[in-house]
Amino acid sequence: MYCKCREPLIAYKVFDNMPERNVVSWTALMSGHVLNGDLKGSLSFFTEMGRQGIYPNEFTFSTNLKACGLLNALEKGLQIHGFCLKIGFEMMVEVGNSLVDMYSKCGRINEAEKVFRWMVGRSLISWNAMIAGYVHAGYGSRALATFGMMQEAKIKERPDEFTLTSLLKACSSTGMIYAGKQIHGFLVRSGFHCPSSASITGSLVDLYVKCGNLFSARKAFDQIKEKTMISWSSLILGYAQEGDFVEAMGLFKRLQELSSQIDSFVLSSIIGVFADFALLQQGKQMQALVVKLPSGLETSVSNSLVDMYLKCGLVDEAEKCFAEMQLKDVISWTVMITGYGKHGLGKKAVSIFNKMLRHNIEPDEVCYLAVLSACSHSGMIKEGEELFSKLLETQGIKSRVEHYACVVDLLGRAGHLKEAKHLIDTMPIKPNVGIWQTLLSLCRVHGDIELGKEVGKILLRIDRKNPANYVMMSNLYGQAGYWNEQGNARELGSIKGLQKEAGMSWVEIEREVHFFRSGEDSHPLTLVIQETLKEVERRLREELGYVYGLKHELHDIDDESKEENLRAHSEKLAIGLALAKGGLNQKGKTIRVFKNLRVCVDCHEFIKGLSKITKIAYVVRDAVRFHSFEDGCCSCGDYCFFIDEQEKVAVVFDVDGYRDTETARYHTAFIIGDDGYFKSVSLGEAPNVYDGKPGHLGYTPQFYCPPLVCSSSYIPSSV
Repeated sequence: MYCKCREPLIAYKVFDNMPERNVVSWTALMSGHVLNGDLKGSLSFFTEMGRQGIYPNEFTFSTNLKACGLLNALEKGLQIHGFCLKIGFEMMVEVGNSLVDMYSKCGRINEAEKVFRWMVGRSLISWNAMIAGYVHAGYGSRALATFGMMQEAKIKERPDEFTLTSLLKACSSTGMIYAGKQIHGFLVRSGFHCPSSASITGSLVDLYVKCGNLFSARKAFDQIKEKTMISWSSLILGYAQEGDFVEAMGLFKRLQELSSQIDSFVLSSIIGVFADFALLQQGKQMQALVVKLPSGLETSVSNSLVDMYLKCGLVDEAEKCFAEMQLKDVISWTVMITGYGKHGLGKKAVSIFNKMLRHNIEPDEVCYLAVLSACSHSGMIKEGEELFSKLLETQGIKSRVEHYACVVDLLGRAGHLKEAKHLIDTMPIKPNVGIWQTLLSLCRVHGDIELGKEVGKILLRIDRKNPANYVMMSNLYGQAGYWNEQGNARELGSIKGLQKEAGMSWVEIEREVHFFRSGEDSHPLTLVIQETLKEVERRLREELGYVYGLKHELHDIDDESKEENLRAHSEKLAIGLALAKGGLNQKGKTIRVFKNLRVCVDCHEFIKGLSKITKIAYVVRDAVRFHSFEDGCCSCGDYCFFIDEQEKVAVVFDVDGYRDTETARYHTAFIIGDDGYFKSVSLGEAPNVYDGKPGHLGYTPQFYCPPLVCSSSYIPSSV
């Protein structure tokens, strides 16, 4: 009674004064500890009970297996399972149910399946545990198949609220809206009164939101009699993620009016959406609200605020919020490390990681991934290798394929492509698509066509339906001038009906967010934007000798069309609008643009030049990192577009003033040699430098040669 009334200390006093205790007394106290969140306390009592010679019953095993599952304590769970086998309790339904649940929560879904198959008399709880296990492991289709088996088994009990909630979660996690509608139909046909069940209706709202059907989500939401925080947050986040911030904030204001006790989950989730879309003003409004609410003091909310400022490009504000946090968990430190990494501040990321260790906070696998990624972004090879070695030596943390991908990236950027390939071939984990894509990207950067072909074949064998793989192969061939192979790779992707994700950028101007997709002209100010871009291009050509990076565009269209394609890139359109609205004389101001994909080489060099001639700072967040452009330089140090120093063409001189292909091969180039000095060669002697297409190399001291713009500082003083 005291345990269930949340009074564990009084319960322990009663237990302590009992003259005689049996297995029921001990189990009641253990259940109380689990109920009140003291999971380790329950396991300690289980050990103590054994020392006093009292044998457990099925409920004792069930309680402590539940504690192991919630603690993710697999080793202790295995020991208890072994004890069950020794004394013959493993065949009891209550123990079997708890074993399925424990293995599922500890990430051992195969072991959970084995236990489930061995069970003789399965109850509804057994089926629920297996279905929930599949959902937890991300196997939504298996969960639905298991429900079908349960229907065929014709068990006595009907599916309950827990069953149906798990099934709806399975559908929402896999985007299976048709299956979700069937479950919804089953609920209606079976006479289940959905509005009376907050968990089921909340799951329906979540299903329709995640499948992009906001109309049905709103319909289900409006039917709920007693709306929970989960249902409110699901719908608010649904509208926000679809870009309908007016409706999202309208619902949030309604929630504020109805309840002053908005929990930390809702707050951190909404701040998270603003962070993903880099909506700084809305994020600041949320911070002003957060300080007035008791739940705003919770660590999860503070973590979201730090993350929001980092994703909006305000590192100083993020550092301030982080310093003011009363309690910091491993997530807090990981958010800062990730942010520093994406801003190219690798040394700060490693420094704060070491500071975290000094505060006796143990890093988890995500934290290690963040700091390794930071080293990768900043080219800190030595530090990255040391951290990776430390990860492999740390007990209790398993290295993931993503950790190896960071090391592959580090090795590849240093030019050690063979070592990177060897690491993938010999690592103890099965390589995934992502790590092969990392290596293929590095092959393109270094122009290693042979290794690139080998990696490309592997990628197309294991992931032939991914359009990104065909695009990467096309780029590899195009970079090296293999136009036929480039066309074949592009055509193969088209035949399979694959389309790559469209580039999208957005910019916030006067509290209004403007979205642009590459190549679209639907914005009402499109003509003004195009005129503004043409004007800055003219200034870039005149003042810096800027030439479009046509080499990276399609080979089989004319140069004018290529220029139009490049001008229509989404980040350029967003910047064009910001310049059109504020004018070209915004000296000292900062324009922030955000993109869903990586910034291309041409746009990177374009914005670098733009920052120099306009004296405006540009902060661009792409899918990988931040680029802060100021006075002609980028914070990434052009590291993202790295090529071997010994292969850089410093400057090409048009000796005779000719522009035609025939005479170009006689012109002179200077290449940085092994000794660091310039050496003079003719273009005919410089391999992979000139591909015979006018315009691919400039003819002025400041010329464009993708992926590098060489300023006049590269020219030897003797010339």
